[in-house]
Amino acid sequence: MTRPLRSFAALALATASVLAHANVPAGPAAPMPPHQHNPVAIGMFLLFVLVTLGITQWAARRTRTTRDFYTGGGGITGFQNGLAIAGDYMSAASFLGLSGMVFIFGFDGLIYSIGFLVGWPFVMFLIAEPLRNLGKFTFADVVAYRFAQGPIRMMTSANSLVVVIFYLVVQMVGAGKLIELLLGLDYWIAEIVVGALMVIYVFFGGMTATTWVQLIKAALLLCGATLMAILALAQFGFSPNEMFRQAVNVHPGALSIMAPGKLIRDPLNALSLGIALMFGTAGFPHILMRFFTVPNAKEARKSVFYATGFIGYFYLLTFVIGFSAIALLAQHPEFFRLDAGGHFNLTSDLLGGSNMVAVKLAQAVGGNLFYGFIAAVTFATILAVVAGLTLSGATTVSHDLYASWLARGRKDERREMRISRVATLTLSVIAIALGILFEHANVAFLVGLVAAVAASANFPVLVMSIFWRGMTTRGAVAGGALGLAASVLLTLFSKSVWVDVLHHAHALVMLDNPALVSVPLAFIGIWTVSRLDNSARARKEREAFAAQEFYGQTGLLPMEAVKH
Repeated sequence: MTRPLRSFAALALATASVLAHANVPAGPAAPMPPHQHNPVAIGMFLLFVLVTLGITQWAARRTRTTRDFYTGGGGITGFQNGLAIAGDYMSAASFLGLSGMVFIFGFDGLIYSIGFLVGWPFVMFLIAEPLRNLGKFTFADVVAYRFAQGPIRMMTSANSLVVVIFYLVVQMVGAGKLIELLLGLDYWIAEIVVGALMVIYVFFGGMTATTWVQLIKAALLLCGATLMAILALAQFGFSPNEMFRQAVNVHPGALSIMAPGKLIRDPLNALSLGIALMFGTAGFPHILMRFFTVPNAKEARKSVFYATGFIGYFYLLTFVIGFSAIALLAQHPEFFRLDAGGHFNLTSDLLGGSNMVAVKLAQAVGGNLFYGFIAAVTFATILAVVAGLTLSGATTVSHDLYASWLARGRKDERREMRISRVATLTLSVIAIALGILFEHANVAFLVGLVAAVAASANFPVLVMSIFWRGMTTRGAVAGGALGLAASVLLTLFSKSVWVDVLHHAHALVMLDNPALVSVPLAFIGIWTVSRLDNSARARKEREAFAAQEFYGQTGLLPMEAVKH
């Protein structure tokens, strides 16, 4: 495995050399016209790629079994896992999307960060401990504990893959835009570069490499965002009031950016988005998978505790970054597309779009050196999250479908690893194609839709399997399938896809986010079908709940003995 990694490193060096010495067409005099290469940024980008390839090579030597590949051997501490989970949240959607939303909508942009943060108590107090005690590699192990393996594995795998693919699109859009801006590549080429690096990390290093890349980039991003907020506030004499005053003076929305109501058009849409963000947290497969990397339930609870602190602090920084960018970027016309008279619209003419607000602010307050650092760390952020998502999807295919169901106890670890790697390649191709299709969407908005699918398809089934004796296999499959179908169809027919992406004249549904309808439908489907199921199998499944509850709450069941 080391030889391919050396080849990839050589390829990265050659590519960077070509980019650094490429002839750039002359443009208007400005610090950073579009598609002008920044040698500092390219150098830092290259350095990160080489360091992470080294980590992947180191991890590859320690990835010998499926347990090593899926969970890093289960030896990651609560603090490390908490920082890695926070790294999953400090993604393109958080850093690029949320700061961009605050830049455009002001106060309303906070609804996404608050929604995700509020979702953590559900994970900490309801799910983390029984999930770790009952599961082995994926949350499907918990759902399938007392139910028929085939139908449950098929349903949870389909739901998880849809969520993973949708979330991959979110990250790919942010990564493509960043590399397009940083290296001057066409957007579709940038998507292919990200997809190739994503495959390398997962293909060779598995969970160990993915976790360490997450830890490094989370620490770098926290430091970088903190420094950016400090440098930005220094421009206002460290006075938040002055920052808000100047932002109100230059923003097209004026004083309205300090009040709610600009982003969410009515109470129903606000409620629907809130449900998606709160419950989607407990339905993301790549987040749930991280609870199996720690040795016990105590460390799982610590993971959530540390993750909550890191995430909450980071979201406060994005608020400062977004508002300070309103006032400071308005002073840099070179960052915008100018009309014939040399004028620009603050919220619609930013080069690279609203997703690039944080990166542009870094250049405004710290010059090209800080710009290069933030751009490289942001790219690291996206790559780490994409690698975690891809690993989650590959694990779903190789463990949940092949090892736990199709192999029926006669699994071959080598074949399982091959299946996982083929799944990694397939997911990367799908992610690249969809990333190109959704090129112009705001990544924070997209993640709200992904959260709705996770909240509808995964969360109800997981919670009911842990806490309701009456759920049966048929009820779980019906509810999970109903939640998935409702959330996907309502998303497809909403304005965000039906009008903005597919360019139809009018949306077929009034809700921008489907969770208000799809989440209750999933719970109703589980309850109704389970109540109507009086088969012999259903009675045995209800009787098995007492043992599941005991093991889930006490953790006395050895992990190797978990049924799968």
